[in-house]
This record gives sequence, C-alpha cells and structure tokens, in this order.
Amino acid sequence: MHVSVASVAVLGLAAQALAVDPLVIKGSKFFNQKTGDQFFFKGVAYQPRTGVTDKNPDPLADPVGCKRDVAVFKDLGLNAVRVYEVDYTKSHDECMKAFDSAGIYVILDMPSPHYSINRAEPHWDVGTMHEWRAKVDAFSGYPNLAAWIAGNEVANNVETTGAAAFVKAAIRDMKAYLRSKGRKTPVGYADNDDPAIRMNLINFFNCGDESTRADFYGINTYRWCGSETDFKTSGYEDITKNMTDYTIPSLLTEYGCNKVRPRTFTEIGSLYGSDMTGVFSGGLMYEYSEEDNDYGIVKVSHGDSS
Repeated sequence: MHVSVASVAVLGLAAQALAVDPLVIKGSKFFNQKTGDQFFFKGVAYQPRTGVTDKNPDPLADPVGCKRDVAVFKDLGLNAVRVYEVDYTKSHDECMKAFDSAGIYVILDMPSPHYSINRAEPHWDVGTMHEWRAKVDAFSGYPNLAAWIAGNEVANNVETTGAAAFVKAAIRDMKAYLRSKGRKTPVGYADNDDPAIRMNLINFFNCGDESTRADFYGINTYRWCGSETDFKTSGYEDITKNMTDYTIPSLLTEYGCNKVRPRTFTEIGSLYGSDMTGVFSGGLMYEYSEEDNDYGIVKVSHGDSS
C-alpha cells in the first residue's frame, strides 16, 4: 500500500470495536446521537472493479471481499466508505453487518448508470424514482447506513447547470419517500469543485425549506497534489472559506491526487486539523482499490481474499 505511517496516524484514532451509533445532523455538523460528540467521516471511496463480471457491480454483495477489506479499514482507522453502485436485488447482510461490527458507516449513491439524471438531457421521471426507492427499501434497515447521495457532479460546467434543478427535485421526492417510511437518513449532493459554478451550486442546494434542500453538501476535489502543496496553495483554503457559515453540513465526498507518486496524503493534516474541522465534517479519500485510473491504495479482486 502507498500509505505513509504519518498519514495513517493523523487519519487514525483506533477503529471502533463496537457497532455504530446513530448519527444526527444539528445545524452544519454531524453528531453521534448516543454520545453527543461531533462526528467526522474518515473514509474512502469503495468500489472495487477488478474481477467483476456482473453487469451490476456491487462490492457490498461480495462477502469475501468485504471481510478481506474490513481488516484494512480497521488498520487504517477508517469509519466510513462511500459506495457508488449496488444491486438492490442481492443480499447485503454479510457485508453491512461486517462493516457495522467494525464501526464502518456506509454512504450510498442513489443513482446507477442506467437510472440517473443525465446532465445533457436532464429529466426526473417515475421509472428512475422507482429504482431509487427500491434501493432505499433494500438498505434502510441497516443501522450503519449513514447517508444517501442523490447526484454526483451532475452539473459540471456552466452549460449543464440547468440539470441541478432536476437533482434538487429528486432530493425533494426522495426525502419525502424516506419520511413516509419513517426514515431520517440524510440526502445530499456531491459537486465537482468547478470555480465557475461552485458558489451558485453551493447556494442553490441549500435554499428553500428543509423538505426541499439538500441535507448536506459534498465536494469532490483533486487539488492537493503531493507534499509540496499546502492548505493555501492547493486551494483548500478557498474551499473552506466558501463553506464557512454554511447552514448544512459539508464534507469532501472525494479527495486526492495521483500526479505525485507515491501518494502521501498530506491534506489529511488540514482536513482533520484546525484548518478545516470547524467547517468540514471530514471526507472520503478517492479511492480504496487500485483500478485503471491508478488512484488506489490496495490491489484486490472480486471474490478473492488476498
């Protein structure tokens, strides 16, 4: 693994040994409902793709892989994973219970490749909503399901900002569905950190009443590259200023850079230190498994315990 000892120490704190406690949102922060302590996501993007032959890739339906990886999560002091694609028709009991026992919360994306909001021709229809509802139904019983993401970089430039309205409509409807089922799992959005549209999107997803706005706002950013970069030169300082006084929680839903190898993750010192903890609720490093894009920290294959 290309992970420095210093990075692990800062990311760290010992992994929890017990099942997770419920999380709640109060103002712009997440809290552990049981202890009252502020909660910070110390996580990774988790979507191993090597060796997957199923047309619907689903790491949470691979018990061999989950049990292999949860040991690494505990070693790194992680408490969360973000999973992009799952197949709601499969069983996820073994993986979700293994993660729960290890103190690992799960953030799930609602969209899938065939049921998502297309930024070029955006629409939000009954068929897509049915698929998202089925996914919600399949996962809502797990106590370590921490949050849903209703869109990932859907509006990614000036020309596609109109698609954001459809994502917000989806957030409104899916929050209503969750309420109808007696669930309070928060629903958020993850943007692509484009300076030309950043503040407009940040404000748009936080406007309106509680029933229509996002519950939290995520930022995918790849600005901090190597140990020669710092809080200011990376642009992290500007990102943090943008979210100061934001009225809903914010977190880094993806972060990292692979232009400098080996990856040293020096941004973790700011993300979990005084630079950012007053504003951000932690983040999710991109990504866990080494795939074609060379962002991973381990090499694994579907169904293989090594």
